[in-house]
Amino acid sequence: MTKGANRWQYILTGLAALAMVVSLCLVFAYVPTERVMGPVQRIFYFHVPVAWVAFLAFLVACAAGLGYLVRRELSCDALQIASAEIGVVFSATVLMTGSLWARPIWNTWWTWDPRLTTTLIMWLYYAASLMLRNAAEGEERKARFSALLNIIGFVNVPIVFLTIRLWRTIHPVLFTSEGFGLEPRMLVTLMVCLASFTLLFACLVGIRIRAERLAREVRNLQRHTLARADEWKGGLR
Repeated sequence: MTKGANRWQYILTGLAALAMVVSLCLVFAYVPTERVMGPVQRIFYFHVPVAWVAFLAFLVACAAGLGYLVRRELSCDALQIASAEIGVVFSATVLMTGSLWARPIWNTWWTWDPRLTTTLIMWLYYAASLMLRNAAEGEERKARFSALLNIIGFVNVPIVFLTIRLWRTIHPVLFTSEGFGLEPRMLVTLMVCLASFTLLFACLVGIRIRAERLAREVRNLQRHTLARADEWKGGLR
């Protein structure tokens, strides 16, 4: 990675950190407390952006997978593995924050609501796809296998988003034809949190891609060293 790329990564990391601090200040000091649910409703400002990032990550993984199948470039594979891993982490966070929010409101940690169930299936699928990738042998086979899994898995993402419109559900609907239905300060806080978590996603993707490139360099050096060692042993015979 060039010095210019490193500089941009540092700038992006700083912006993401600053945005997260601003988001925390808005959530805990600016936005009003919701009348019905009380302070626990503040989880909303993390739950929704985390869900958005999970969807975005799987979209990027799908696009990168398509890019790899067409162009066969390692950069596309690095992007798809980075996005898929981040998507799995954020999907797990969606499930955890949703459970924390549901317990005092629905009086249960979990219910087999269509939105919750499809989100769980999405998380399990992508987590399994990462394990299957690691089980494959050869860099090209791993990348091709991962690309196919990311493309197929994305079919479930729109279904997760549309569950609250397609089936009867107790999960609240945020986006409607009439708007967000939020008090202005709540809407501002939500928008800032969405932007902050999007910056965080971009920052994490950059870091993970760099780690993947370094790991590939190490693997290439290991293969080269082993090949030279075999040649040296053959010369001794």
